Amino acid sequence: MILLSTLVTAFGVEVRKKYEGRLLPGHQRALYALRICRTEESPVFLVQCGDCRSQKAFPHSCGHRNCPHCQHREGQQWLERQRKKLLPVDYFMATFTVPAQLRSLVWHNQRIGYDLLLKLGWQTLLSFGLNDPQLKGKLGAHAVLHTNSRSLDFHPHVHFIVPAGALSQKHRLWRRKKGKFLFCHENLATVFRAKWFQAMKEQGLKVRATLPKDWIVDCKYVGRGDKALTYLGKYLYRGVLQEKDILRCENGKVTFRYTENTGKVKTRTLPGADFLWLLLQHVLPRGFRRTRDYGFLHSNCKKLITLLQYLFRQWVSPFQGEVKKPLILCKACGGTMAIIATRVRLNPKVQPVGCL
Repeated sequence: MILLSTLVTAFGVEVRKKYEGRLLPGHQRALYALRICRTEESPVFLVQCGDCRSQKAFPHSCGHRNCPHCQHREGQQWLERQRKKLLPVDYFMATFTVPAQLRSLVWHNQRIGYDLLLKLGWQTLLSFGLNDPQLKGKLGAHAVLHTNSRSLDFHPHVHFIVPAGALSQKHRLWRRKKGKFLFCHENLATVFRAKWFQAMKEQGLKVRATLPKDWIVDCKYVGRGDKALTYLGKYLYRGVLQEKDILRCENGKVTFRYTENTGKVKTRTLPGADFLWLLLQHVLPRGFRRTRDYGFLHSNCKKLITLLQYLFRQWVSPFQGEVKKPLILCKACGGTMAIIATRVRLNPKVQPVGCL
């Protein structure tokens, strides 16, 4: 298996030269983190056995959310939190995207563009829930922002996992949407397009390209919601490409595989620097949250979740806050090892070189 750290070491200098004017500080931090993750340049943490007192050193993970080795526990924690909120109802997944003519605008205004994509998508769904004759109430939704297509090109879009119902707090009633149809995707697209134009005007954003009249919004039935959450949970952390899908690195070119929406497996070959740049395009601005909860599924609406569970006669144990790390066992005696020191450098000659 070809490690991503090996490719960053091989093509890091080249990608910095080729894309010097386009690399952002976040891209530089990502390159540095991916290069040293679990290598001799990485600091280590020391563990000691409570029985035989033997010690062992393990390299620290870089902790970057685009690293294929890291953030597994964080992804599991997110998935467990959302599963605790699952209701015994049907779910739908609504996907909002912007046309190709707007992607450059979003790229050059990432923090604003991504935030608008999430907020305007939710505002569109919220308005449809309030006006729907069967629902007449406030929806709830889990939202996840994605920036890549299947082939890893820049393609920002957001998925909403939406229960097929709305809660009336005044009457303490759950209004269910019958059938396997939530909202008309064409109507969703029309309203979303209008909201986007209004937001661009308010933010002072302009684009010279001619924008299409018809935008794309998808809204499909996804059963009870658990499989849809599991699918989205795979892409929250650990980057957009797994190392097992990097097939070859030959003659300065990298070949990786991906699966199309049809299920067909394809490969793509790029020069090493272009391959790294393809991955770096999906590094989010520092501190930006790609997952958000809305409506009665918001983290501040725990009383509403409790009310819904009462209405459905459903008891769910509260989420404890974190997924426990596995125990480290001593190979000498089998005892449990505890961490006694962190961020230790075993090789003092190897020092961090920063992001440049």
